[in-house]
Amino acid sequence: MTSKQRAYLKGLAMKLTPILQIGKGGLTPECTASVDEALEARELIKINVLQNCLDAPGELAETAAARTHSSVVQVIGRKIVLYRPKKDDKGKIKLPQ
Repeated sequence: MTSKQRAYLKGLAMKLTPILQIGKGGLTPECTASVDEALEARELIKINVLQNCLDAPGELAETAAARTHSSVVQVIGRKIVLYRPKKDDKGKIKLPQ
């Protein structure tokens, strides 16, 4: 992903509200499945890491991205933004070249 594409996705993510939360249990298999389902439905998602989570948000973002085959767009504070394009080329988000 180029820096121009990442900047475009960051702009889109500003308007999003977090749809998932990671709590003190960390990134469980159930949580990973929820992230995967959300990426399949929306392509671009924002995740909130709660205060009682002992893991660092940056580490959680990398782990979630690796498990779901997605890309980390950004990590700001306790917010994570992930992106994964649709597999069938019918995605809503068209990245700039």
